[in-house]
Amino acid sequence: MMRDSSAPDPRGIIVSVNTSLVKGVQKKPTDRILLVVGFGVEGDAHGGPWHRQVSLLAEESIRKMRDVGLELGPGDFAENLTTRGLDLLTLAIGTKVRVGAEAVLEITQHGKTCHTACAIRRLVDECIMPTEGIFGKVLQGGTVRPGDELVVLAEAKEGVGP
Repeated sequence: MMRDSSAPDPRGIIVSVNTSLVKGVQKKPTDRILLVVGFGVEGDAHGGPWHRQVSLLAEESIRKMRDVGLELGPGDFAENLTTRGLDLLTLAIGTKVRVGAEAVLEITQHGKTCHTACAIRRLVDECIMPTEGIFGKVLQGGTVRPGDELVVLAEAKEGVGP
């Protein structure tokens, strides 16, 4: 079966994997992270048994901020996974995506409320995570590295939520 060439590409690339030990600060890129079922990114301050275990933000979104003269890069908006090539905001709540060779995430939330005391907002006066970031929970664990694929496995049915 041929894919409709006008449909969005169901694949993207992981540009950077990022982590921090403290909440409310920028995350630092690293060479790999381990996604853990029921927790999120091993060692990351945002990990835990909740619906926002892993955060994703597109490089294309970060580029919008660079275009207005800010020097920003992967992890600067506290995202765990910086992606390229897949329109994250088209992924409905409940969509399952494979990250790397083994890990599987379920998309649980689009955007978030940004608290005014966060380090990112203080540094750049604007945070794009509330409007352009997405979140997921880990259904299947695995190691994820820059250069790994992000592949839509199953799109959620309309009306499905956390």
